[in-house]
Amino acid sequence: MRKYKLAVVGATGAVGREMINMLEKREFPIQSIRFFASKNSVNKKLIYKGKEIKVELLTQYSGKGVDIALFSAGSNVSKQFAKSFVENGCYVIDNSNAWRMDKNVPLIVPEVNAHRLTKETKLIANPNCSTIQMVIVLKPLHDYATIKRVIVSTYQAVSGAGQKGIDELYTQTKEWIQGTKTFSSKTFNYQIAFNLIPQIDVFMDNNYTREEMKMSNETKKILNSNQIEVSATCVRVPIIRSHSESVWIETEHQITSVLAKKILSKTNGVCVMDDPKNQIFPMPIIATEQQMTYVGRIRQDISVKTQNALTLWIVSDNLLK
Repeated sequence: MRKYKLAVVGATGAVGREMINMLEKREFPIQSIRFFASKNSVNKKLIYKGKEIKVELLTQYSGKGVDIALFSAGSNVSKQFAKSFVENGCYVIDNSNAWRMDKNVPLIVPEVNAHRLTKETKLIANPNCSTIQMVIVLKPLHDYATIKRVIVSTYQAVSGAGQKGIDELYTQTKEWIQGTKTFSSKTFNYQIAFNLIPQIDVFMDNNYTREEMKMSNETKKILNSNQIEVSATCVRVPIIRSHSESVWIETEHQITSVLAKKILSKTNGVCVMDDPKNQIFPMPIIATEQQMTYVGRIRQDISVKTQNALTLWIVSDNLLK
């Protein structure tokens, strides 16, 4: 078996650390691995398979001799350095929003559209985590009944804002327990402990946030359909990890909730948890540190007389998907 020379860019961040952990858990065939981050993290040591590896400073020459690079250091870093890795013959999988809507860069969810990749595809964009878990569930339903419209409300964990989001929730929770009346809010605009904030990323001219528009635009690109209309409301909630979504879909052809469950139960990467009588449904504590995308509360929309609309509840670990 061939072994690869890997690089993780943004290795000290919350997602970067999960990438390293997953490479080790999956026993990915690695000949060598290098960790890159900003100058603030240079010379920090991370553990891979029991060995300490120093974090290096990212430069335009870091891609030399690297076969595969996993980028999770933000769009500015990706725009500055990703193509220099590609020019050195490296495959780059980028986790930022830098290339997602570039018409020359495929936006890939392996369970959904891996067929769009070729050996010549060197730069690959990874979608927004909230989009990923939704399209994994929607793709088989779209193939069967053709989805026309999606309305989604998300309940997104603080880890979506990185390690600093996790730290802020911990800090504010401690402050609340200690009786503090004013909270230290640096990552989020408002107190996140025992609260929720109906804003993720900045507001656009249409009063949707950038996160909400990502879900709309990325869904259309991944499912290869500009006819699907998507309206999202994205909310930050005081949960460490695993995003939840309430999703309503309208389809061109009829599809029952019973059939939808059968289709999804046979879908790669999806776990159906739907037994209302026994109060079985997906929750963040179930999805955390799991690879699957969980779906439940699958039901016919009673406000629509025909069987052309469904409501679903989707949960997945945002740091892994």
